[in-house]
Amino acid sequence: MPKLSLPVRLALLVAGTTLPLILFAGGIVFHNYMQDRSDARQRVLETARSIRLTLDAEMQRMTGGVQVLALTDALKTGDFERFRPIAMGFLEQYGKNGAIVVADRSGHQLFSSATTETAQLPPRNNREITARVFETRQPQYSDLFFGVVKKSLIVTVEVPVFRGDEVVYDISFSPPIEMFQTILEKQRLSADWTLSLLDRQATVFARVPNPAETVGKKASPSAYDRMIREQEATLSSLSLEGVPLLSSFTRSTVTGWIIGAGITENSLVAPLWRNLAITSLIGGIMLAIGLAFAVRMATTIARAEMLHDLLIEELNHRVKNTLAILQAIAVQTFRSASRPEREKFEGRLGALAEAHNLLSMEKWQGSELEDVIGRVLKPYRLNSPDRIRISGPKVALSPRLAVVLSMIIHEIATNAAKYGALSNDAGTVDLSWEFTQGDTAKKLPGRLRLVWQETGGPIVSAPIQRGFGSRLIERSARDQLGGEATVDFLPPGVVYSISFELDE
Repeated sequence: MPKLSLPVRLALLVAGTTLPLILFAGGIVFHNYMQDRSDARQRVLETARSIRLTLDAEMQRMTGGVQVLALTDALKTGDFERFRPIAMGFLEQYGKNGAIVVADRSGHQLFSSATTETAQLPPRNNREITARVFETRQPQYSDLFFGVVKKSLIVTVEVPVFRGDEVVYDISFSPPIEMFQTILEKQRLSADWTLSLLDRQATVFARVPNPAETVGKKASPSAYDRMIREQEATLSSLSLEGVPLLSSFTRSTVTGWIIGAGITENSLVAPLWRNLAITSLIGGIMLAIGLAFAVRMATTIARAEMLHDLLIEELNHRVKNTLAILQAIAVQTFRSASRPEREKFEGRLGALAEAHNLLSMEKWQGSELEDVIGRVLKPYRLNSPDRIRISGPKVALSPRLAVVLSMIIHEIATNAAKYGALSNDAGTVDLSWEFTQGDTAKKLPGRLRLVWQETGGPIVSAPIQRGFGSRLIERSARDQLGGEATVDFLPPGVVYSISFELDE
């Protein structure tokens, strides 16, 4: 998989931190929407209940007034001429569109506030409720029907008129439909609300909005069945105009009529989309700013890396020039020296060059211990890789430690090739190391211990005097690594042990 460029990585970092915040904000907006929707469900139900209480109070007051009319002596005795001014006085409080009708058990009209020609009055158009008044001897409330006197759709309050213990008449009051319309208009909270009054058969007799087009119609099919079966409910429905509503209805225990209230779904969803749009816009701006900043930072870092690479290349060039000069000086200096002496110095110089080459490849960021050892011992492992066995954990070295350690390993390998296990065809070397973790709390670095153990070489004998290579190993370990180096001339073979602390 190709490595992503720095601008792409920084852009992914910005996106990876910004997008979760945008999603989190969107989640909060949606949670608030669901909470608002839950509150709206409760609000529409409370609105329907509030209208029911207002309607029930008005109907009870109205029923009480009609019951007072039923107690008048003029009505009980059938003196309708004397009863007329009393009835007209009652109607004044409801306006000109109210009407009072008195009928007998058969539904024949005996009195009507709309005319004085009682002989020409037709039978009542809703005789079922008249029969119910005589049977129950209790006030009754009609469903919506067509009134023959008013020539329009009406609802009525029916009250029995007693003479002694006998029900002799049914007095019926049809209030103006506008009165119910006014109740709904006062209760309407905003244009997003739909309020309805329906009779026991779910037929509309008052509504906002559009009363002229909806009075006399059944409730919408999405709510009709539940209105007929249930006392109270909250549901999603369609209005008679086809508008989606979150609606509630409740049934009056006084009249049996149904009160419906609903708020448009759009009024609930619109804030959600608005808030999501605002959140997305703000998030998009934040993301754009972050990406612009990331691109700018990537450009700055790229320039810095370019300068860094340029400096590293310059350093490598100068190191190689320096090593070349040293090699030229060595050739001139050791012109009269023996060939072994020249090769020894050139080998040390080559080990130093190999260490620098490895660090150049890593851009002087340090290198792995195994890589450093592998480069130094590469000439000795070309023909017989198994003669030198290397083992140990991964350990990162700083540039300083890599250079010094490469020189030490070179000296040890050179001695082994001249006098030790690598000087014949049967000898082998085991080079292993172990790493001890430091105390990070106390900022103590870890410690590294390397062991070079030879077997199968010539007979080992301790040298009479120490050579330059041995002094180089000991002093480099002590002065430059800050550790120690020991050598044991054991019968099976020479053992070198080097230990030192790593750089932090």
